[in-house]
Amino acid sequence: MPVHIGRKRYYRTSEFCKKAGISRATFFRWLKEHVIEEVQYKDRRGWRLFTEEDVKRVKRESNKIQIVPMRERLRVMK
Repeated sequence: MPVHIGRKRYYRTSEFCKKAGISRATFFRWLKEHVIEEVQYKDRRGWRLFTEEDVKRVKRESNKIQIVPMRERLRVMK
């Protein structure tokens, strides 16, 4: 259930991942690999809070297509 602070809605990690269409494992891996940035907001327990803008940004990232060079594809096939 989203958290409302003032007039703004925030999502906790599980809700955020569900809305963004990624798993929690992917979220934490992307944080570790610096694919996505750490969030700006945390509650007083230190739990991450995500905005709707955060959801949109991660959705864009998850929809990116990466072109793999031929030499890397050949290396994987060996």
